[in-house]
Amino acid sequence: MTRGAMSVQAIEAAVSELNQTLPADAPERFRRLLEELERWNRKVNLTAIRDPGEMVTAHLLDSLVARPLLEGTRILDVGTGAGFPGLPLAIVEPERTFHLVDSNNKKVMFVQHVAALLALDNVTAVKARTEGYAPGQCFDTVIARAVATLPRLLEIAGHHVGEDGVFVALKGKRPTEEIEAIPPGWVHEVVELFVPGLERGSRHAVLMRRTA
Repeated sequence: MTRGAMSVQAIEAAVSELNQTLPADAPERFRRLLEELERWNRKVNLTAIRDPGEMVTAHLLDSLVARPLLEGTRILDVGTGAGFPGLPLAIVEPERTFHLVDSNNKKVMFVQHVAALLALDNVTAVKARTEGYAPGQCFDTVIARAVATLPRLLEIAGHHVGEDGVFVALKGKRPTEEIEAIPPGWVHEVVELFVPGLERGSRHAVLMRRTA
């Protein structure tokens, strides 16, 4: 797909398949986000995906499918990388606050750059290891996309989940073995996600909550 796929119209058409209501400025912000990602990728290796059309599917849509799973107002994106899923979600959920954490300095610099460029006042980007991050309070939703196994995610970030909060782990195919290894003290629910452009069954979310 050519650079024409970066147009607002092409992005609007792709996102429309999710049947989500978007802020009026979201498609243009999406375009600028992906444009900056493509530009930075030419100099700094942020993501393996270079094709603009693939970025729309694998970064933008693959992030936005998690939107219905968010709870509360304080969201933590652990291991955010180049800002996914946190940046797209922050664009469409301006009333929620998003803390995007990663240990890779160049990726955090990119997230900070984009947040400033797009005037995303609801985004805080922090360079830190998740297990050592100390924001001072817990979160309503902790979300992670292709970061680690479920037991490892709970080990490094479970303490960030508020008492009534949810840990949303975005996965590919249903991670049966990982689910069986979820430690005591947590209950889970598996939700299949449909990302336009990807085959069915290729994306799932595991929602984990503390037991009562």
